[in-house]
Order: sequence, then structure tokens, then C-alpha cells
Amino acid sequence: MTSIEVRELTKDYGMNRAVDRLSFTVRPGRVTGFLGPNGAGKSTTMRLVLGLDRPTSGAAGIGGARYACAARPLRLAGALLDANAVHAGRTARDHLRTLAASNRIGKRRVNEVLEAAGIASVAAGRIRTFSLGMRQRLGIASALLGDPPVLMLDEPSNGLDAEGIVWVRGLMRRLAAEGRTVLVSSHLMNETALFADHLLVLGRGRLLADTSMQGFIDSRIRPRVRLRSTNGVGLAAALRAKGFTAVQREGPTWVVEGARVEDIGPVAAEEGIAILELAGEEATLEEAYLDLTARETPFRSCGVPLARGV
Repeated sequence: MTSIEVRELTKDYGMNRAVDRLSFTVRPGRVTGFLGPNGAGKSTTMRLVLGLDRPTSGAAGIGGARYACAARPLRLAGALLDANAVHAGRTARDHLRTLAASNRIGKRRVNEVLEAAGIASVAAGRIRTFSLGMRQRLGIASALLGDPPVLMLDEPSNGLDAEGIVWVRGLMRRLAAEGRTVLVSSHLMNETALFADHLLVLGRGRLLADTSMQGFIDSRIRPRVRLRSTNGVGLAAALRAKGFTAVQREGPTWVVEGARVEDIGPVAAEEGIAILELAGEEATLEEAYLDLTARETPFRSCGVPLARGV
């Protein structure tokens, strides 16, 4: 099995430190989400792993070797970093054939990845005529060309329509199920929650979290229960005696922070109070992510004042 290994990786651009002594391992058999605010160092880290930039110090490799030294790199790892980094005057098929020839990959594989990416019907079209979504599909086809054990994708859903997003989500899950190593950078929290098993979170070039998806959420956000009953005030008093605080929200609805459904039911039964609604409110990846990175965001919106007369 082939992993991505990063050890004490540092990258400085003048006085700016983009990556700060970063260490982690991306393991096969799961989809690893790579998260962080703009400027956190995600894209720089991926470029360093692929040998597109040189580190200031530390090392990054794939399967124990430097990617830049591989004889046929597309057979070791496939990557999509920038869907626009192509020769726009070429056709999609010629672009893939050029990549295939440079890595001694047969022409038959070109047709296979064109079909897999859903762009076989436009393979003879010039890339300059492609929409962003079509270029994104071509970039994913390029990453798949060498049938590699490692995939690195930067914002793979960018520009895709609903069908394309569902397709790429299923593709990532399938590749991981085959035992491949899949690293995916994304700003779409809801989408990441649907495909990632594990998370790496960066902030200002440093590693903030390296954990399972559920473990990350549970470590940042307390559980919460929403309820309605025939006697909300009485139930709130009974819960207070057990160490829980119930807060009334809208009408007969109460919320109990730090509690689970199994904490509430027995208390209500003991007091003989009928429950009309009892539901656990699951924390989201977005909530946990924003909680962790609140102080790590270098670019923050604060509202735009309107000009007079507008």
C-alpha cells in the first residue's frame, strides 16, 4: 500500500511562512479531507508533495520516495491542482495522449478515462471551448490516466453541476474502497462531510487536526437535544437537578446543551411528564471546522458599507 508522507515540512516565501513544520501521513483505504482557510497552506503542501515547489526544509514523499524522481510519475500518483493548467489549443484526447506517451501508457487507457469522466463525446473539441466543469472532468481524467495508487485532488467539485458532484463523490469513495490513497482539498464543508473518512486541518501552515471525521466533530461541538413536552417548565426543573440546563427557544420548544436523547428520556419518565418531541441535534462538520479555525483565518469579511444614495 502506498501512503503520502510529510515530515517537518516547511516552505518560506521571503518573510512569509506558508507551511510550518508540517508532519502527517495520508493512508490508503480511506478518503482524507484536507481542510483549512484560504492561505492555510493546503495547495502549497500538495505542490511540495508533487515536487512542483522545493521545501525550505523537511521532506515530502509518496510511498517512501520523492515523486519528482519517479520514472513514470503518473503511475505512482495522479493529481488535479488547476483545471486550467493545460494547453488550451489542444483537443482533450491529444492532451491525454501526450501525458500517456510521456509515461508509457497505452492509447487504450486514454479512451477509458475519457469515458469514465463523461467527456468522450467532446474528446475532439479544443480545450479552449470547454466550460470550467468540462475542464475539471478532463483534469480528473488526467489524474486517473496512470491508474495510480495515490490521488491528490484540489477542489475537484469546482465548476461541476449536480450530476458531476455526485459522480466525483462516488468516484473518490470507490477509489478508496479499492485500497488507494485519496487526498482531497475542499472548502465545501457539507460536501466534504459526505465523502471524507478522515480529516487533516491546517491553519496558517500548521497542522490543527489529524483525526477521523466523527472524532473531529465530537471533539469540537457538544451534543444537543431539542424537546417538547406537556410540562416544559417542570421537565426543565427535573433536568436541572440532574445537572442539565434546558433553555426555552420558540414556544414549547426547549434545547438542552451537552445532553443526548438517552439522558432526557429516563428523567421525563421518572417525573411522569409526557414527551411530545425528543430529537438529538447532530453537530455538523461546518460547525466544528469554524470553531477550530476561528482564530486561524487571515482573511475575514466584516461587511461592506453602502455608498450614499445607493
